[in-house]
Amino acid sequence: MISDMNASDWWKQAVVYQVYPRSFRDANGDGIGDIRGVVSKIDYLAQLGVDAIWLSPFYPSELADGGYDVIDYRDVDPRLGTLGDFDDLVAAAHATGIKVIVDIVPNHTSNKHRFFQEALAAGPGSPARERYIFRPGRGEAGELPPNEWKSSFGGSAWERVDDGEWYLHLFAPEQPDLNWKHPDVRAEFERTLRFWADRGVDGFRIDVAHALAKDLDSLPLEELGRGRGADGLDPLWDRPEVHEIYRSWRRVFNEYEPARFAVAEAWVVPEHQRYYASTEELGQVFNFEFAKAGWRAEDFRRAIEEGLACAELSGSTSTWVLSNHDVPRHPSRFGLPQVAARVHHQLANDWLLRDGATYVEDRALGARRARAALLMEMGLPGSVYIYQGEELGLFEVATIPWDRLEDPQARRTAHGDAVKGRDGCRVPLPWSASDKPAPARWDETFGDGATGSFGFSAPVAGVPRTDAPSAPHLPQPLWYADFAADVQEADPSSMLSFYRRVLALRSELLAPTGDLSLTWMEPEALGAQPDQVIAFERPCADGKTLACVVNFGATDVPAPAGQLLVASGDLAPDGSIPTDTAAWFVC
Repeated sequence: MISDMNASDWWKQAVVYQVYPRSFRDANGDGIGDIRGVVSKIDYLAQLGVDAIWLSPFYPSELADGGYDVIDYRDVDPRLGTLGDFDDLVAAAHATGIKVIVDIVPNHTSNKHRFFQEALAAGPGSPARERYIFRPGRGEAGELPPNEWKSSFGGSAWERVDDGEWYLHLFAPEQPDLNWKHPDVRAEFERTLRFWADRGVDGFRIDVAHALAKDLDSLPLEELGRGRGADGLDPLWDRPEVHEIYRSWRRVFNEYEPARFAVAEAWVVPEHQRYYASTEELGQVFNFEFAKAGWRAEDFRRAIEEGLACAELSGSTSTWVLSNHDVPRHPSRFGLPQVAARVHHQLANDWLLRDGATYVEDRALGARRARAALLMEMGLPGSVYIYQGEELGLFEVATIPWDRLEDPQARRTAHGDAVKGRDGCRVPLPWSASDKPAPARWDETFGDGATGSFGFSAPVAGVPRTDAPSAPHLPQPLWYADFAADVQEADPSSMLSFYRRVLALRSELLAPTGDLSLTWMEPEALGAQPDQVIAFERPCADGKTLACVVNFGATDVPAPAGQLLVASGDLAPDGSIPTDTAAWFVC
């Protein structure tokens, strides 16, 4: 845990655990994870050693996009619980020293949100309609969309309503984009930030933070968006005007003691990350370059250098993330062939599209690299964000049948590229191997959900159950039995045990110091080849130095001077570091 000396700046060096509520723990047996399920696992999270939990959206939603189509930003989806349940969660988390971060989705609402319903009822030209981005269509009768922009989920970015106008949606049609030039929109979200801060929330994760400001007036509507460029001229993404919005949010955050913070999901060029992370704006930004990296030393070194540079320029701290609810799980990515590609995770997404049949997923290799990556990540200065289930070593579930998928990306094609979507990393977690389901009638590799759910929907004391327990909302593979938390609890060599040990060492040695410096150790000084290792040194709390060495090469690397503290795998008989292995030394 973060020490008391850093209580006001807890987020600068925190280990944050992302909870995807619908797939974390189901307390009432309806097949959907809920707030009471998270409460039931607070002790587990405390034992893991995390400083905070980040809750993906739990708001009322039609689930057109996994909860990111929000109907009411100041309530809990009845399927997930009540505001009282949320208050209990905050109290339980705070009692163990765990902070709480909630997801804010400001680029778009659900089409069921009261603002959008008012806009439809009020008609063209009304003040209510101006809260969104409506435009007349092209063609003699306006039957064509205003331009040829494509949604990130595929198809047109415009949807026509009954009176003939079209509204913009950069994602699903059920997610109309807001007009952030409208004062009602700004006031509504400032009320939302205060609502959750008043309930004890410690911070916010801002979804699609780079898309709020749009310029559809000075550019012709026929001009296509040109992507997330560095010149600031794209009409949709990473507009300079977005930063005025976040400066106003900072004033809201500073009304509280301690001041609230936020972390931006901003898929922008590295040189623009620092603006979102400024201490005058949100405070942090996700370093997605780290999550994009293949298993190559040069990829990770570049991502680390860019993250450290962003932190220095912004006056904030870096963030490190390997997996989340939007990308294939990293043990699977690292277990697939490592090849240069046009876009990040291209090979992994191709493998998913074809149900895991195109390339060999070497799980032993992926797990070995995932352990090494954890030591590298936890040794870096700044905050670490881990995704639920990665502490169990879960792999991507690549074989979910297409008719069982929920993600809208799997039902559309984005910019001509077919994708299977993100459900493979969102499958409900396995808590108990003894609650193993029987094989499903439709597939011998998945559980039926009726005879068991690996503890995902097991009863929780004091929580009323549904009359007819339901199967988990996404099917669980039978191989989950080998990864269940209760199995790993009893195994000191398990991934769960490794995570607990590494997080405890990080908290003991690095988090209390407040020293966020890093010194690179060059490969040649270690007797390694160029681009073979990631190696760096950090100052420890006791005045000593921690050295982290990760071997990406094909030959062993001599160990640096110092006492071995922890390694991701067995070292060679002479103490050198084998390939795909990381180690910490103290000197």
